[in-house]
Amino acid sequence: MVTKSEIKNYFINPVSRKQRQYEALRAFFVEECSAQETAKKFGYGLHRFYSITKLFRKEFEDQSKVDSFFISNKKGRKHKDAEGELKALIVDCRKQYLSIPDIKATLDAKGHSVSLRYIHQVLKKEGFSRLPRRSQYSREEVKREVVKKFEAPKSTPLTFELESFSTQNATGILSLIPLIESYGIREAIEKSGYPGTNVINPLSSILCFLALKLSNIRRYSADDLWCMDRAIGLLAGLNVLPKTGWYTSYSHRVTRDMNLRLLKELQQIWFKSDLVSDTSNLDFTAIPCWGDDSHLQNNWSGKRHEALASMLAVLAQDPDSGIITYGDTTVRHKNEPEVVLEFLDFYRTNKTKSPKYLVFDSKFTTYENLSSLDDKGIKFVTIRRRGKNIVDQLDAKPSSDWKKIRVMKADGKGRILKVADEILNKLKDYNKQIRQIAITGHGKIKPCLIITNDFQIKIEELIRKYTRRWIVEKEVSEQINFFHLNRVSSSIVIKVDFDFTMSILAHNLYRIFAQQFPEFSHFADQNIFEKFFSNSGIVQIAEDNIIISLKKKRHLPHLLTEMGKFVDLPIPWLGNKKILFRGATTT
Repeated sequence: MVTKSEIKNYFINPVSRKQRQYEALRAFFVEECSAQETAKKFGYGLHRFYSITKLFRKEFEDQSKVDSFFISNKKGRKHKDAEGELKALIVDCRKQYLSIPDIKATLDAKGHSVSLRYIHQVLKKEGFSRLPRRSQYSREEVKREVVKKFEAPKSTPLTFELESFSTQNATGILSLIPLIESYGIREAIEKSGYPGTNVINPLSSILCFLALKLSNIRRYSADDLWCMDRAIGLLAGLNVLPKTGWYTSYSHRVTRDMNLRLLKELQQIWFKSDLVSDTSNLDFTAIPCWGDDSHLQNNWSGKRHEALASMLAVLAQDPDSGIITYGDTTVRHKNEPEVVLEFLDFYRTNKTKSPKYLVFDSKFTTYENLSSLDDKGIKFVTIRRRGKNIVDQLDAKPSSDWKKIRVMKADGKGRILKVADEILNKLKDYNKQIRQIAITGHGKIKPCLIITNDFQIKIEELIRKYTRRWIVEKEVSEQINFFHLNRVSSSIVIKVDFDFTMSILAHNLYRIFAQQFPEFSHFADQNIFEKFFSNSGIVQIAEDNIIISLKKKRHLPHLLTEMGKFVDLPIPWLGNKKILFRGATTT
């Protein structure tokens, strides 16, 4: 049985915050104790106690807050939609052919917190039937109309209040947040000098662009599909991503120097993380423009098999990891052959070790520049253009000059080739000895001629090194197909260069993620997105962490296992909260 002294102690030494404030205020106003005596008795600082009394006086003047200590709760369930506004919004969404999960995501973006069950009950009462099964493309077309009809909320930094919201799009890209922090990419972005705005800081600004790239958004100016997705906004530390106009105006303030600084900072990260080898594959690609092209030059587009008014871009890729280490869209015809030397200057000014081997095709640079590479101690591997006289000379070679070798392919199988290895005294504009390997049996009518200044490398290794250059062409294809590099609407080269830099960063994040899973390391970015990132889920912002519950999916166990390594990693731009990934209990 509770004693009288225990009850007395309950009033003298209150435990809860509200009770302690009540007893202190009662002692001060009723028992007329001094402020110093009351503050000391109840464990307050004097200035803190004065603040409590001041706040109480203010609340006492407002009659609606007099009972702040003794609140009488009404029994029964609170009515969610007394005026019918929420019901009308749900009905309007269904009239636009939105599914129940999509309706919930839209309501969450507009600040309405309701359950899926509640939405289902409203629709059932209003007589709506189930929607037919539709493709992802059809659902996106529907969402475009919804964005036009319902005004999206204004983009603001997250306050990290306790809340929960759902999303139906690329929730899986949030699993890249720990990689951005653990690899130091956040610091690289902050050091690059990109601008911010009055509302969105520089880091969040770049993460806005990155979020769209990672989410497979086709074009910034196409629509505002992303403005109703709170999960994509979370990656940038915002409630939702900004609208189209913001992206256009922001890129007006970006310079080539900012992009170059970011590429240099990232290059140091790849080097320290052992993600780059001793070889770089170099190649050009044309980025066509569909607007005002009067000042642009014509470049060959392999995608369309014709010359188009476009911007010529160069990129360098590591054949082992798939990381793109360098990119530049400011190349003009007159300085096209000098790009290989500018690429080496990029390493020199960045104070990182340049690659030992550079691999490129015959039209990438001149023989004169090949001589400069040899003077700098750089080994090159390229092919020689085949004139009629050269082909006739190869045909006239005796059979004793040719030998058969077996070159291993990526699938573990070998292929038999006939090769002729010889040393040439000089080529035009290359007044040094050079090694030439002629190859037949590779499926082409004419022999292939590989030339290099490395006289020690084995023929089999040399052939494999050059054939892996085709991987960079595959990366160019990915940039076009997944990151929509050929959908650039601007004719401003610097704006396109910024877009290209963001594509490179997004691609490299996909490569880093794929490296965590050996069985998926060779998968294209599109496949990685579909298997891991294209997923719906629920995001819950708690006191110390952010809990992301992802819908059940075939490869979800791989993702959850990998994300378990980062449970203790605080994310600075997300209020230093830790991110926890788990599987949702519902489909």
